[in-house]
Parts: sequence; structure tokens; C-alpha cells
Amino acid sequence: MGLQKDRGEDKVTHQPAEHVKGDLSIDEGGILQLRWPRGASISETDAQSAMDRVNEMCGSTRRPMLVDMATTEKVSRGARAVFGRPCQASRIALLGSSPVDKVMANFALGVSRLPCPTRFFTSRTDAMAWLARDT
Repeated sequence: MGLQKDRGEDKVTHQPAEHVKGDLSIDEGGILQLRWPRGASISETDAQSAMDRVNEMCGSTRRPMLVDMATTEKVSRGARAVFGRPCQASRIALLGSSPVDKVMANFALGVSRLPCPTRFFTSRTDAMAWLARDT
């Protein structure tokens, strides 16, 4: 949030700062981890930004990726299209915790032709074990 004084008074108001994007990192095992903020509604622009960062972080090396979608509110049609394009992820584990997460993941998995092996998990341990295979 940016701070801005209101009409020359001493009152400070909060103005939206740059749009919050998913947090992307690479763990010690070389696995990409993408976590979206709680309640995120992922737009096509958000998805493209995340995939651009994945490609930038990986360079020429393809890496497995964990996408924590447990607190995601909505994924737009445009975002699903972006996630269906090839990127430097070699396989993707979608991690969720609720029946709604599973429905969203199954919709994405069933409708889109995905560019790499992709599975839904409710267990982080199982997801990480699957991602670590063949790496």
C-alpha cells in the first residue's frame, strides 16, 4: 500500500500500490514454488506475469513447480489459457485443501490441454514427492 496525504491535511490514506502478484521462489531441491495471496482472483495478466517470472528464473533449465492454490478465490478463463501454454515448468503439482480447490483444478486439468504433466494434491508431502521424481 502506498501512503498519500489527503488534501494537504495530516490525515494519511492508503492507496493501492502495485498489484500484488504470486510469490515465486526456487527451493534447495530446485523446485519452483508459486504461492498466490489469500483470496486472489487470478487474471490473465497475473498469470502471464507469473509465467514470465517462471521462465526468467529458470533460464534454459526446466524445473518442476508446486502451485499452492489453497487460498485462491478465482482463476479467470484468460488465466487458464495462459497456464495452458508451455513454460519452463517440467511438471506441475497443484496444491489445494478444499473441495472447491479440487473442482477448480479438475476444471483446469479437464478442459485445457496442458503442456506438461500436471496433478492435483491435497498433501504437500505427496506433491513434493511427485515433483522430485526424475529430477
